[in-house]
Amino acid sequence: VQLQASGGGLVQSGGSLRLSCSGSGSIFSRNTVGWYRQAAGQARELAASITASGNTYYSDSVKGRFTITRDRARDSVYLQMNSLKPEDTAAYYCNLREVGAYGPDKDYWGPRTLVTVSS
Repeated sequence: VQLQASGGGLVQSGGSLRLSCSGSGSIFSRNTVGWYRQAAGQARELAASITASGNTYYSDSVKGRFTITRDRARDSVYLQMNSLKPEDTAAYYCNLREVGAYGPDKDYWGPRTLVTVSS
């Protein structure tokens, strides 16, 4: 499974960006897709995720500001980021976790997408 990501960039504090992640095939639509982020010198963390049935998760740091949605017709997942703060500056990665039917889960990663929020 190949994931494509887009939408990063430079924005002022309080601004908005939308990240897009697209995949192909039924694997994408049947599994959970998440957006992870990694700031300089810090560990990668899960910012938001959405299951195949549409259940969402948000980390405390983005709750109320970020919204994750999926478009099944386009095999895409979007992360709408509003009220951005300088601490949201990070490399963002789209992740697809394929649940293993008879073995361990498998992770697929999209390319790095940089988000920079200036104060």
